Amino acid sequence: MQLLKIFFLITLSLNTFAQNNVNPVKVGARALKIEGENILAVTFENDEHWHTYWKNPGDAGTEIKIEFQVAGNDITLTELPWPKPKRYIEQGNLWAYGYSHKYSLYFKLPETLKNKTLDINSQWLVCKDICIPGGRIFAIDLDGDITGNANSLISDDKLKSEYTKLPKAGEVKFDFFLNKNVEENKLSLHYLIENADLNLISDKESVIYPYHQFPFDYKHEELYFDKENKLIYGRIQIDWDGVYEEPPMELPQNGIFDQPITARFLVNYGPKPIIIEKSFKEFSLTGEEALNKIFTKLNTTSNKKSEGSNKKDQSLFWVLIFGFLGGLILNLMPCVLPVISLKLFGLVAHRDEGKKNILRHNLAYTAGVLSSFFVLGAVIISIKETGAKIGWGFQLQSPIFVFIMLMFIFILALNMLGLFEFVTPGGRTLGNKELKSGFMGDFVNGIIAVILSTPCSAPFLGSALTYAFTTETINIFIVFTSIGLGLAFPFIITGIFPTLIKFLPKPGAWMEKLKNFLGLTLLLTVVWLYDVLDGLIDLEFSGIYINAILVMTFFAFFLRKKISRNPFLSLVFFVMPVILFAQTVKMGGFDISETQSRTSSSLDWKKWSKPKLDSLPGPIFVNFTAKWCLTCKVNKKLVLETDEFKQFSQENKISLLEGDWTKRDPEISAFLESHSIVGVPAYFVKTKSGQIKSLGETISIDKIREALK
Repeated sequence: MQLLKIFFLITLSLNTFAQNNVNPVKVGARALKIEGENILAVTFENDEHWHTYWKNPGDAGTEIKIEFQVAGNDITLTELPWPKPKRYIEQGNLWAYGYSHKYSLYFKLPETLKNKTLDINSQWLVCKDICIPGGRIFAIDLDGDITGNANSLISDDKLKSEYTKLPKAGEVKFDFFLNKNVEENKLSLHYLIENADLNLISDKESVIYPYHQFPFDYKHEELYFDKENKLIYGRIQIDWDGVYEEPPMELPQNGIFDQPITARFLVNYGPKPIIIEKSFKEFSLTGEEALNKIFTKLNTTSNKKSEGSNKKDQSLFWVLIFGFLGGLILNLMPCVLPVISLKLFGLVAHRDEGKKNILRHNLAYTAGVLSSFFVLGAVIISIKETGAKIGWGFQLQSPIFVFIMLMFIFILALNMLGLFEFVTPGGRTLGNKELKSGFMGDFVNGIIAVILSTPCSAPFLGSALTYAFTTETINIFIVFTSIGLGLAFPFIITGIFPTLIKFLPKPGAWMEKLKNFLGLTLLLTVVWLYDVLDGLIDLEFSGIYINAILVMTFFAFFLRKKISRNPFLSLVFFVMPVILFAQTVKMGGFDISETQSRTSSSLDWKKWSKPKLDSLPGPIFVNFTAKWCLTCKVNKKLVLETDEFKQFSQENKISLLEGDWTKRDPEISAFLESHSIVGVPAYFVKTKSGQIKSLGETISIDKIREALK
């Protein structure tokens, strides 16, 4: 996979290189004696803002290569450890390890090279906004003392000074250990620094640079700081690449490797970098979950801040403004319109009441909204403390929760259709303008509005949610309060200024017809939730039971309204759907389905995965969606399923990837989080140069075309 990245990176850059015929790297060499040794220093100088790559280049790139010949014959020189690299954050949150400005690689020269000409073939990949492959073949004449100069670019004193800074083999007092990651075919490397000094950590450097070691594929370093105990916890997540071998080398289920794996690391903590080796015979199967709980309570160090500084530097004031505007716009989203219609119905019923009573009704609705957001925030915090990835609208990834909501809305629809009565935002007897009760109905209405609106994403909402999900715990509640106030704002303002609702017609007989129409809108919401449920579980197995529960619930209310009010009969028929629900759960009818996403489209959509996105060449368009996301469905209908999009994608040979987030998917959650996104819809493109760009939550063909340039 890494080779594919490199191949496409180099190939796509050749055109630029050919046009300019200029490479932003100079190279030279100097042979001299350092500390009594015959040393060759090959020195590179990069133009400003350009970098080349270390032994382990990181997420993409390729290391510098140097080969030697004497009289046309290949020879091998003993290579000294490379200088400590820097870390570069590239487009798409790709981490690269390498060098900029002037730097030298050192080799030992044997006595046999006296009075010889040494040919040096150097090759590299240098990157800034684009990547350019480069190379130079040149020679250095060595005299009897095995010294010589070939445009060394740097003074002897500087070469000797840099030589003393090269990493050396040694030991550190860190504890290193491996854990089984919560995700499949993943491990985590953990290390603990005691009596830690945060001043020894740089924003542009890592503490641990891992060298390549099959079958480990190292990811990004995470550092967590325990100020009270002066501890730094480090973690590097690892993909187990053995599964891609033929035959596959499976990750041991018992936590014991067939053969010990010896890994090398460059440790960048202290006065000088040190190279260490650690041999791993086994890994813990249970330690990761406990460490995740510790990490959620700790502050991240400067390394983590450098990765997410663009998020944390935002002004909280503007985040709250965006949250408020996003909540306000949620009132117009199709997923929440049926509930807003119910509240408007209540406004009509209470329009002729006193100002104080109207305010109380609307504040009850607002209290339902805000309390729901507080509960939602508490749930998110508790889930995050387990180390799990979580996003906006996560509750509709739970099939039992979706079914309970479906039943609640279904029963509310039966109420609106007259099969039974309880106090609603419009009162017990709709049209009775003297009735002043119904505050609990307003409160419940606010709760439903939050539950149905949270799967929706709206303009301005993405920035606020990203901030809330990635900063301190208290900020989740602060930001959620601003979103809740935005969602409830139309009813807060009409509660304070009730004259604003005078344009609504007076209560009367027409409200009975409106009541039936609202019942229909709630039934349509039930249909939507049923479709969401279909994306979560296998309805071929459990559908008959769920349909039976709906029918039996309907009949229980119908029996009491139209046939008999006998308490015993009512009890029997109301208990039967409850028993059937319990039996369905017991049989596994609400277990998450493993069936594949069903994409009905004439276009060739392929299932998204991070390896597939990395390996395929651009241009690529990525659609992250979910069955419960109505905004996703609107964008799909208006853009992705049009003939214009089909023609555009085919003419430009765009590969199409779709990530289905209907069910919780840790890989999708992690990818979205790495791009500062916490919900769907989310759209990305990968350009021909390999750059990944986020398009946000709204798309058009012109926007996609512009991003792919």
